[in-house]
Amino acid sequence: MATSSTPVRPDLGSLRIHDGQRKGSKTGKRIGLVLLVVALLAGIAAAAAYAFRNTKPLVDVASASKADVGGREALLNASGYVTPRRRATIAAKITGRVTSVHFDEGTHVQEGQLLATLDDSDVQRALESAKADRDTAQAAIADFQVQLKNAETELGRAQKLQAAGVETQQALDTAVMSADSLRAKIALAKQQVVGSTTRINEAQQAVDNTVIRAPYTGIVVSKDAQVGEMVSPVSAGGGFTRTGIATIVDMKSLEMEVDVNESYIARVTPNQRVKAFLDAYPDRELGGFVRTVIPTADRQKATVKVRITFDKIADFILPDMGIKVTFLGEEEKKKPGGPLPVAIVPQDAVRNEGAQKIVYIVKDDHAERRAVSLGNDRGSDTEILAGLMPGDIVIVKPPENLKDGQAVQVKK
Repeated sequence: MATSSTPVRPDLGSLRIHDGQRKGSKTGKRIGLVLLVVALLAGIAAAAAYAFRNTKPLVDVASASKADVGGREALLNASGYVTPRRRATIAAKITGRVTSVHFDEGTHVQEGQLLATLDDSDVQRALESAKADRDTAQAAIADFQVQLKNAETELGRAQKLQAAGVETQQALDTAVMSADSLRAKIALAKQQVVGSTTRINEAQQAVDNTVIRAPYTGIVVSKDAQVGEMVSPVSAGGGFTRTGIATIVDMKSLEMEVDVNESYIARVTPNQRVKAFLDAYPDRELGGFVRTVIPTADRQKATVKVRITFDKIADFILPDMGIKVTFLGEEEKKKPGGPLPVAIVPQDAVRNEGAQKIVYIVKDDHAERRAVSLGNDRGSDTEILAGLMPGDIVIVKPPENLKDGQAVQVKK
């Protein structure tokens, strides 16, 4: 049987894609796109969760202080500053140019000690003029007294001659008038001396006003003017005139001034004992007592100012130092055999977990959970009977989601 040599042509119609297959391909692409979006969202969520877990919460901390056994109960804590009762900016009584300054910051000055001088050339000229007027009036008095003595001699002679019938009445009257006129001139000159003396005193006071002296014993804490500057007792309305020479503080008048929340001011009474610690010297306890409660409140801060007197003013206490004060109550009466507190922490550091009291301490930049036993409250603090030691750094107002072992960042 014979075969044909004609080559077989491919059937291109068999390569046609049916409509059903074409639709199925589009559905697959959509599913793939949705899965890609879901995967991206899951990745973002996982990254956010990881970042959140590794975020260090910012926390406030306080140091657990040693609890005093016995003594007085702490009723209230407050903070404030050391302030002097006698603090004055020394100024001149007149406007003038500073010619000399005899002090520096930190200089101890005594009452009446020379601090500075002002230019006194103008007032010195006025003083010299007043003295010259006084001298002129006194010289005139001396001249009039000589003339009066001669006039009285002439008057006596005229009276004798008139009695003898030799002198006329007119001549006698002239002699009397001359003597009286000279007496009046002497009286006028004496009044001029009085007026000149008054002007001398006024000019001398102006000269004295150019000398600035310390009004009381103290320490210069601020040097407010230099040689060559103009000073004035009142502001001249410009920036080139000083209103003060120096600021002096009486270091013996230092006291504590603290702001007490008005909700707790009823716990503060005059002569109440306190203990205080300077921010600069937290290891040195200072004693004192309430001098006065200022009878007005600050409506913006809702506080009342309390002024406290130091038992003893040490050399390291300086004006405007920050200070922490604890107001003490009556003597504590401890029950014999009862547990003694080992530390004191702020009440805000304690958290309730069911029937258990816990605190978080900072150790190696991580929060560590500690179960504690509490004693009595001491104002805004509370006693720790067990679970902490003095010096432990506790977290104040710990975040609700804080966990044991979580990394934390301490606020500066």
